[in-house]
Amino acid sequence: MDKRLKGVGMTSVRTRERLIQRLREQGIGNERVLQAILNTPRHIFVDEALASRAYEDIALPIGHNQTISQPYIVARMTEALLSGGSMNKVKVLEVGTGSGYQTAILASLIADVYSIERIEPLFRVAKNRLQALGINNVQVKLSDGNRGWAEHAPYDGIIVTAAAAEIPQALLEQLAENGQMVVPVGQALQELLSVTRQAGEFLTERLELVNFVPLIKDQG
Repeated sequence: MDKRLKGVGMTSVRTRERLIQRLREQGIGNERVLQAILNTPRHIFVDEALASRAYEDIALPIGHNQTISQPYIVARMTEALLSGGSMNKVKVLEVGTGSGYQTAILASLIADVYSIERIEPLFRVAKNRLQALGINNVQVKLSDGNRGWAEHAPYDGIIVTAAAAEIPQALLEQLAENGQMVVPVGQALQELLSVTRQAGEFLTERLELVNFVPLIKDQG
């Protein structure tokens, strides 16, 4: 496992360093975020057949009509989460575990990460990957992310990795005072929003246009 984590050829450290340089050129400036991306083996979170493309700045399919987000978007959302609202974020909720890649990035930066995934095969694979990597500060739950995870609320930060038609009320309610949520909102045209809770109000900042798979709400 150690050899595969280190990577060779198109998954080597040198290849990862080229990705970090590209992210810098695109405006990512948080050194902690860049270091987390450098150290996290993205090729472990995709099918082996796609491993050689893992450090290209592109989204890749992970099955079940889902994708692993492009590294720039992961970096952008993580940087925004760390920089807005209360700077001291020790407990974060992730809605949409997916491959587990964004989860692993968060786990290297945040003390306690809670992640929700609604697609059972993805949930099981991601959970096993995180365990195999020795990441022990993440709890993963199979559930509808629209409902959040009230048991562990409130959260200093919430990151949503699928596009909501509108921000779920449950997530707003589970955000701590001075907490911040980073969430894509919209359908055909989506905006990445930063939402901060201050004095019971929610202040919204538009970050940029994005393209995410939709946040599905379970029936019943």
